[in-house]
Amino acid sequence: MRKDGALWALGTMSGTSLDGVDAAMIKTDGQSVFAFGPSAYRPYSSTEQDTLRAALGQWPGDPQVDAAAEVVETAHAEVLARFTGAEVLGFHGQTLAHDPKGRGTHQCGSGALLAQVLGLPTVWDFRSSDVTIGGQGAPLAPFYHYALARHIGATAPLAFLNLGGVGNLTWIDPTAPGPESPGALMAFDTGPANAPINDLMRSRLD
Repeated sequence: MRKDGALWALGTMSGTSLDGVDAAMIKTDGQSVFAFGPSAYRPYSSTEQDTLRAALGQWPGDPQVDAAAEVVETAHAEVLARFTGAEVLGFHGQTLAHDPKGRGTHQCGSGALLAQVLGLPTVWDFRSSDVTIGGQGAPLAPFYHYALARHIGATAPLAFLNLGGVGNLTWIDPTAPGPESPGALMAFDTGPANAPINDLMRSRLD
């Protein structure tokens, strides 16, 4: 928890659907939600989507990763420039390869570059350490879901189901004193969600 109070955090997400970049601000002390700020969306063009799709499954040093990273960094810089008042930036990057039980996880895009461009302290590469210690690479979402459950005044156990390219679920007991308390939450991937639907529609409509 931030000892000197809450701050305005600006976060971004570019999911496996490759549709574009979502960004939003939230006021938080790291445990509680105090206010929601503005949000914005910057779609990827069809050319940018092709560049990203060509790099899927690739790892650092592989062909086409640099081109994908340039697309991600440009799109993020454009959408993030619309915001004012942020005190810290959280940058997820674009997942190109994810193998929690094997090689690890790879999100392209440079948080250091965005920090320089935007002049904001930037936190990035969220997934690598989580995968290294045996997690599935989504360490922040469960904590946000716990804070959100408390924010809406939930008093009974509930679950958040996220159906992105890959589905994931967070089960929460909002009566627990904190997200790290025993039994407070449980989170895991559920399997493919919209990614195979996207692939099917693309094969039928292209």
